[in-house]
Amino acid sequence: MRPSIVTDLRRLGAALLLFLPLLGVAQRQHVSPSPPPPALVDLIADFAGDRDTIIVFEEDGELFRHQHGLEPVRLSVLSSTRLASSRDTMLLQSDGRFLLFHGRPYRRLAASTATFRIKLQRPVEQLRPIARRASPPQQASDLLRPELVELSSLDSTIRYDIRYASTNNFMGAAFYSQAKAFLQRPAAEALVRVHHRLREQGFGLLIHDAYRPWSVTKMFWDATPRAQRSFVANPSKGSKHNRGCAVDVSLYELGTGTVVEMPSGYDEFSHRAYADYPGGTARQRWYRQVLRDAMEQEGFTVERVEWWHFDHKDWKRYPVMNVEFERIVVSNQ
Repeated sequence: MRPSIVTDLRRLGAALLLFLPLLGVAQRQHVSPSPPPPALVDLIADFAGDRDTIIVFEEDGELFRHQHGLEPVRLSVLSSTRLASSRDTMLLQSDGRFLLFHGRPYRRLAASTATFRIKLQRPVEQLRPIARRASPPQQASDLLRPELVELSSLDSTIRYDIRYASTNNFMGAAFYSQAKAFLQRPAAEALVRVHHRLREQGFGLLIHDAYRPWSVTKMFWDATPRAQRSFVANPSKGSKHNRGCAVDVSLYELGTGTVVEMPSGYDEFSHRAYADYPGGTARQRWYRQVLRDAMEQEGFTVERVEWWHFDHKDWKRYPVMNVEFERIVVSNQ
């Protein structure tokens, strides 16, 4: 055998040794992690102290502790009120509401499946006429002409749960007259491709919101307390939703129709909603990553503080719009 062939085979073998672990990772990514053992479920939580937050999360059926800037630490469950690592112990109050760690108390942060609500700064009915009289920000003159498409007209198997067409949202009021979802055509067609891609893994898309009139964005901003405004768009700049290039989306299981459980609820104004939040269960984080991977492959980018919010790559090319749903002229299909 010629030396060059031997060399080539050795290089091929080395490449395979590097590639095989990646194959294993790819295979694992397509398998949903098992639910956590029932005994661990009530221990998975976030605990806030006066200086930092302790996140107790699950991975591979075990508990870990996460603190900002530190490596995760594996925990052993000694009892329902005692969690230990190799170097320290955390004590839980009998009702689970408080945690004692290094002599300092940490308060358990509530995690509810109920719809998150803010404390409105002004009633919606006062804000509505103000928003309707206001005008969107000035815009460049070289933007593309809008071409909104209703998503269900492209694929009727995309499911809707349009929260702002009901009172089941963070402000407890209806803002849309119709439970529809519109996007600019390139974004809409990309989203349909995401939906088809996810079928291979047994999932479909669930849409919570898409195009949003600018007046609604203004009401959100004016009603939200200053400390929580990182979760709503500033109307002085307009939202990517206003441009018809942002979508709020989750997953449902094709086989059962069940909506998957993510690390936080939709429109939850907390750190649990962050796209890189390390807490919750392995299965919740896996669902979040499945959604993100599929969206990114079609040109969408996740919003840093909202795992459900994705912006299409062409958003800068479209104007901020303030057309109510019933006045939208949908392009020919």
